[in-house]
Amino acid sequence: MQPDHDHSTRTGLDCLRRGDGIAAREHLSRATRAAPLGLRPWLALAQACRKIGDTAAETKALEEMLAEEPRNLLALLAMGERKRDDRDDRAAASFLTAALRQAGATQTPPQLTPLLQRAQAFVTENNVRYERHLLAALDLSEAEDETPSRFRRSVDLMLGRRELHLQQPSMFYFPGLPQRQFYDRQEFSWAADLEAMTPMIRAELAGLTDADGFSPYITGDPNRPRPVANPLLDDPSWSAFHIWQSGVLTAQAARTPSTVRALANLPIPRVQGRSPSAMFSRLRPGTHIRPHHGMLNTRLICHLPLVVPEGCAMRVGDETRPWREGELTIFDDSIEHEAWNRGDGTRTVLLFEIWRPEVTLDERIALTRLFEAIDAYGGFPPPSGSDH
Repeated sequence: MQPDHDHSTRTGLDCLRRGDGIAAREHLSRATRAAPLGLRPWLALAQACRKIGDTAAETKALEEMLAEEPRNLLALLAMGERKRDDRDDRAAASFLTAALRQAGATQTPPQLTPLLQRAQAFVTENNVRYERHLLAALDLSEAEDETPSRFRRSVDLMLGRRELHLQQPSMFYFPGLPQRQFYDRQEFSWAADLEAMTPMIRAELAGLTDADGFSPYITGDPNRPRPVANPLLDDPSWSAFHIWQSGVLTAQAARTPSTVRALANLPIPRVQGRSPSAMFSRLRPGTHIRPHHGMLNTRLICHLPLVVPEGCAMRVGDETRPWREGELTIFDDSIEHEAWNRGDGTRTVLLFEIWRPEVTLDERIALTRLFEAIDAYGGFPPPSGSDH
């Protein structure tokens, strides 16, 4: 014998198909009271209530449906539409966003495509209204600042105008350090003296040619697998003239005595077999250094720009900056970064690394011992899943 709730559900659906919303609501209400959990026709009841304009009952039926199945796609879409009709745009956007996420995680029937497109259009429009409301209330322009304050960056991150980038060093992570993309050169007492030496350093650079020791920045190690994913491997489009390399002052550094003196008193790590590391780094026109992460987050990378044509810049995290000749650029290379030369001439910077100022003296000593012990064993183990 057919259960009462089955009969009520079937009759209610028949009434709904005939357009008799009042009768459909009566039969489907009876079915929801009689049917066991999981078989209650809340969604059909909501449709019947919507048809006759019973807003409160429609809302209640959808709430009951979502209480039983919080990720029911049709119920999420229906509740979003209900809230939109109620002029509760924030609630509508919340339910419709959840529906879009659910649709993205599952296979959805083609007949739902128009509803999902309508939901996406509403969510997009609502986000624009919300963004404009906040920017106006905070007296901020819609244009993103070139060098935004921490507060402006927080607002942009919340609005999705920027992407969150955190330290992800490929080899070694030191916890507790601030997540800063760029550092202000004025924070470093030695920066002004180094910048004042730019003309002398640039003059030494001008006396060098390709034959004087420039070589590809990325080279293969015969004792390690080749990094097949790097298109600049052994490519002179990105090249370096090494002054300090693997902790040793190079023979060719004799060509650059002023540059060696300029680097002498900086807080450069001194790790046997690893650092100091300093070089002239050249980037030829049309060259793009793809997004990547550095090995460590215990250091900062410094660029003293010497020759910078128009069309050259770098991105660290969510911020893009051009180089300016004679002004230090200091950044955390453990955060995703990339660089490019879209100009007509070669860009050259003096590149070197320094200890992060937040790393204490005792920590620097301990880290130096750690890195030397790692190198004594043959270097860092390869990161899981990496071909660097």
